[in-house]
Amino acid sequence: MKLSSRVSWFLLAFGVWSWIIWITFVKNLWKDGSGLAFDDSGDPTAYFWVHLTLAVVSFLLGTGVGLIGFRSVRQLRGESAGAVGSRTAND
Repeated sequence: MKLSSRVSWFLLAFGVWSWIIWITFVKNLWKDGSGLAFDDSGDPTAYFWVHLTLAVVSFLLGTGVGLIGFRSVRQLRGESAGAVGSRTAND
């Protein structure tokens, strides 16, 4: 299946966005001082584990989507470079 250039770039951007958002989220979760993520003795709470799991799953899905976009962009660029090369060879 071939993806359009617009869809390919969107998927790649979504993957990059996921890296930025979810890594930032986990850093902030780890530094949480509100008492939600860690109890009084410093042990992780259920809130921490649920949100860490959500972040890791979302990060992995975003990485997969980004890889699909990256491979598609790379393929489209290879095809366009091949088309330019074949035109100059035929001229």
